[in-house]
Amino acid sequence: MSSRPPEPGQSSAGRLGRRVETALLALTLGGMIVLATAQIVLRNLGAGGISWADEALRITVLWVTMLGAIAASGEQRHVTIDAVSRYLPGGVRRAADVLVNVLTSAVCVTLAWYSYLFVVDSWSADDRILGGSIPAWTLQVILPVGFALIAIRYAAAAGRGVAGRRGRTSVQ
Repeated sequence: MSSRPPEPGQSSAGRLGRRVETALLALTLGGMIVLATAQIVLRNLGAGGISWADEALRITVLWVTMLGAIAASGEQRHVTIDAVSRYLPGGVRRAADVLVNVLTSAVCVTLAWYSYLFVVDSWSADDRILGGSIPAWTLQVILPVGFALIAIRYAAAAGRGVAGRRGRTSVQ
């Protein structure tokens, strides 16, 4: 979510996708801040707050987290614990980066699959949230979609690393 210029060769669809990601993240975070502030003010004024706000805030935290992770994966900006690769020679480091990206993609595919099963379970059970007014699966769907998008991005980074293309091939 930086304001750096687009990478050379990035398609207009890629730039549009990043703008949509950023807008969704900003709107969701902004809504969360407004709702939390309103809840605090109403409780402090003795009005008791909004009955569905706490549940909505938990759901919004899920969405902000997933949208942030999707954005971070698109910019190759996830947090890493890396004590070894900086000491590896160039070729070995690139191979290690590709391996890490492949494994990260595989983990995200697994998470996408199991979160998909979770959403299907929620749909089958007709789980409802926010006072029973909204089917839970409609808001939980961010999990499999988010993990699938992250998996695709890491697989693409691994592919760029294998092809030897310039640009970031690993998460820094």
